[in-house]
Amino acid sequence: MSVYDFTARRNDGTQQSLADYRGQVLLIVNTASRCGFTPQYKGLQALQDRFGGRGFSVLGFPCDQFGHQEPGSDADIRAFCDNSFGIDFPLFARIEVNGPGAHPLYRFLKARKRGLLTRAIKWNFTKFLIGRDGSVLARFPPTRTPEAIAPAIDKALS
Repeated sequence: MSVYDFTARRNDGTQQSLADYRGQVLLIVNTASRCGFTPQYKGLQALQDRFGGRGFSVLGFPCDQFGHQEPGSDADIRAFCDNSFGIDFPLFARIEVNGPGAHPLYRFLKARKRGLLTRAIKWNFTKFLIGRDGSVLARFPPTRTPEAIAPAIDKALS
C-alpha cells in the first residue's frame, strides 16, 4: 500500500486520486490559516518553487482540529492562501487528521511514521515526506521549518 491508493477532495470540490502524483516526491502537510505556524506557507511555497520542476509537490490539507485555527470554508481558505502567500501548490478540502473521522490518508501516514511518543498528529503543519514510490520517508514536526526540510527533499529527488 502507498499514498497512491488514496483519493481526496480538492479545495475546489473535485476528487483527486493521489495516483496522479505517481513518481513525484511529495510533502503532505496539515495546514491552518490562524496558527502561529501559518507563516510556514511562505516556506512551503518556496519549496514548491525550488523543487517543483524536478518532480516535487507540496500537498496542503487544511484541518480545524487544533484550537479551531482553520474555521473558514474551503473558498475562504483558498482566498486566504492566494491573497496572503500566493500559494500555487494543490490545496485539498478541510479534513480531520485524528480521531474516528480522520481521513484514510492520514490514518495511513500516521501508521507508517510515528511522531514523538505517539502516532497522533499533535498540531498544525506536521509534514510527511513521500518518496517517488509512494512510501513515507519521514515525518517532521510543526517546529521543523520548510527550509530545514529542503535537504531531505533534495536527497529524495536524487
